[in-house]
Amino acid sequence: MKVEFAPFNIPLARRLQTAAVLQWVLTFLLLAEVCFGVIVLLIIHNYWFLYVPYLTWLYFDWRTPEQGGRRSDWVRSWTVWRYFKDYFPIHLIKTWDLDPSRNYIFGFHPHGVLVAGAFGNFCTNYSGFKELFPGFTTYLHVLPFWFRCPLFREYLMSSGSVSVSKKSVSHVLSKEGGGNISVIVLGGAEESLEAHPGKFTLFIRQRKGFVKIALTHGAYLVPVFSFGENELFKQVSNPEGSWLRTVQEKLQKIMGFALPLFHARGIFQYSFGLMPYRKPIHTVVGRPIPVRQTPHPSPEQIEELHKTYMEELRKLFEEHKGKYGIPEHETLVFR
Repeated sequence: MKVEFAPFNIPLARRLQTAAVLQWVLTFLLLAEVCFGVIVLLIIHNYWFLYVPYLTWLYFDWRTPEQGGRRSDWVRSWTVWRYFKDYFPIHLIKTWDLDPSRNYIFGFHPHGVLVAGAFGNFCTNYSGFKELFPGFTTYLHVLPFWFRCPLFREYLMSSGSVSVSKKSVSHVLSKEGGGNISVIVLGGAEESLEAHPGKFTLFIRQRKGFVKIALTHGAYLVPVFSFGENELFKQVSNPEGSWLRTVQEKLQKIMGFALPLFHARGIFQYSFGLMPYRKPIHTVVGRPIPVRQTPHPSPEQIEELHKTYMEELRKLFEEHKGKYGIPEHETLVFR
């Protein structure tokens, strides 16, 4: 394999962008394990005056990720996130006005490998979200597993992330007077195994829990498609039925999250590494789907709204794909 090295005369801004994305990748790959290791070391070396107060506080704070979390505008405004956004770069596109007196569910697609678009747009203050959608607060819902990691959970919550449990989503959507947005990556971990460049496979046909909770709270549904999300990394080939895919699916069932074997570019060369490619991400927020509050929705009502959502998502993709270099013959595959 021929290795293509990065030139030495790279502008400072691009170097800072690379450093910002590197710390983001390492955060999601290693920080949880490092934080857990720190707690273990404190216990082994009997630094009780450090770990006992924290673990006591953790016991009483355990439910916070299901009760709106603990966001920090200071963390969300770190300059590193501006360089992170500019690395790809990430763009947020508004297509429709939203009513701040209502609560909404943003269905985010596709998952991609590390959900860069969702993080950059909804967990930092540099995407222009506040200017495009004034009067709203976003909550990115992620796997509950991550909030069981001591110390790391505090960092994750500071970005505005909360648990994706039913109780957590209900808490966000229960706000009187509206103004809250639950951002849910509907394809979940399973979809990340299909995050190959040029592929548009979405796991949504059996994902109906978000529809039921939208009906229960009268929250409007908004399809969101992030063009370029699947172009950031390549994966080792893992077609369905292959030994690799079988192992990945079994591990996912055991651990609750998937382990895609991804690669892209390096820091000083462009041929191989864990840094994502510099590919633009265009996150398009679609038209809201009106939802009438129904405390006890029937299966028929859930099915009808779910069908409407898939139709609106497909329409959103078809209307915008040409702007972002997707061939006319390409279309979404719902599974």
